[in-house]
Amino acid sequence: MRPAIFLDRDGTLVEARHYPSTPEDLILYDGVADELARLQRDAGWALVIITNQSGIARGMFDHAALEALHDDLERRLRAAGVHLDGIYFCPHHIEGTVPEFAVVCDCRKPEPGMLLSAAADLDLDLEESWMIGDILADVEAGNRAGCRTILVDLGTEDAPVSPIEEPDYTARDTLHALQIVAAASGLATQAELNYEPERWRAAALPAR
Repeated sequence: MRPAIFLDRDGTLVEARHYPSTPEDLILYDGVADELARLQRDAGWALVIITNQSGIARGMFDHAALEALHDDLERRLRAAGVHLDGIYFCPHHIEGTVPEFAVVCDCRKPEPGMLLSAAADLDLDLEESWMIGDILADVEAGNRAGCRTILVDLGTEDAPVSPIEEPDYTARDTLHALQIVAAASGLATQAELNYEPERWRAAALPAR
């Protein structure tokens, strides 16, 4: 068994877009591919994308369009020296307009189904793995799967209100999150490990 870095796609690996449906919509964050390549080279991490894609359930695009999107993303990452071990997506949403996908499922984050499937398919050690995402549903999915978790702070999430939503670390951006993984795994000498969004601290202060 080997550990993995599970990465949310939109807002974490690539810039946040509203239901991206063409390869041009997926813009990799600066520096992230290089850091992923270094982690894979130095430690042999598996790399798996874990992404909710309710646009399928909503009829905005189909599986073929999503596959084309992911083929292009995988090609660009490979050109940067990054090997993707898998892309797991959830096409479901209970409010969808496509009946076969408008269902309750066990794969849509915060459910841990995609991580559990990837672990079974790829023989991954969940306890030594990391889930990195930009919303608390990503964190909860990782926690429920038994991974260590990092929330990438895009300024959109309030402070967690339950332990299952608590990330092990919070990062300023995805590059910072990967630096945390490296430091916590002994692959780097240091990284800022105590970052917390200012708005979380402000919300915790007692009212005057």
